[in-house]
Amino acid sequence: MGRLAIYVERYTIARREEHAALLRYRDAAEALGHEVHFLFRNELHKIPRYDALFIRALTHPLNASYVAARLAELHGKPVIDDSRSIRICCDKVHMYHRLEQAGVSVPPTRLLTRPMLTPTQADRLFAELGAPLVLKAPQSAFSSHVERVETVEAFLRTGRRFFYHSDRLIVQQFIPSPFDWRVGVLGGQLLYACRYLIPAKTFKIEAIIDGRRAYARVEGVPLEALPEAVAQAALKAAAAIGQGLYGVDLKVTETGQVVVIEVNDNPTINAGEEDQQAPDVYTRIVSHLLEGKSS
Repeated sequence: MGRLAIYVERYTIARREEHAALLRYRDAAEALGHEVHFLFRNELHKIPRYDALFIRALTHPLNASYVAARLAELHGKPVIDDSRSIRICCDKVHMYHRLEQAGVSVPPTRLLTRPMLTPTQADRLFAELGAPLVLKAPQSAFSSHVERVETVEAFLRTGRRFFYHSDRLIVQQFIPSPFDWRVGVLGGQLLYACRYLIPAKTFKIEAIIDGRRAYARVEGVPLEALPEAVAQAALKAAAAIGQGLYGVDLKVTETGQVVVIEVNDNPTINAGEEDQQAPDVYTRIVSHLLEGKSS
């Protein structure tokens, strides 16, 4: 019997779907004969007592979740998410560099530094990549600090706002699509697949619309129905980051090309959403951590 610690924060259990998913991890572990305990920030010192650690809280090198990951690693414990994946995925400049080095197709991407935020540079980027453009701060998460701009004025205004949070910005060609693919990958193997159906009035899977937060509708897809090109692109992108648990976001262009939008560590897995066509996702993650099995 193994002992699994699941690190959570109070906000992790705020939504019904997140809370239900945590209980499914517990049930899956117990069905395999393992023991599960949920740990909060004031219980980090207990991590060495467990055989593995699963982080279900926002990951960032400045967050307590990163301390949890490093503590587990220092004691030789398997951990998701590992600290290396956290560092890479929380810095989109680093992430896109690794994807391009690995030959992964991404939208045409440019790096912008503060001195480059000028009308002349904006004009050049619109001429080169087309309109609209997408601006991203490197440490954005859950679609925050990601904006679509259509004019030089909007480019400069958004860029100045984002530079309050970062010394670099990412500029990408906008890829229109009614949905994003999200493909879960665990230990180099496909875990689940779904479509995020983009809400009206936005291009993001999560956004404030008319003063209210709106989320993409999740449509599960069986792995056997996942287009081969999407599956292979997701596996290639995940391998460029590591061998952990990743949620790969992809789009298919109007010409049929599959492009990777980003790779997320600590991907959302909510009960009744990402698991719609992959009910074994909980068992597979627990087995990966405690038994070294991904399938």
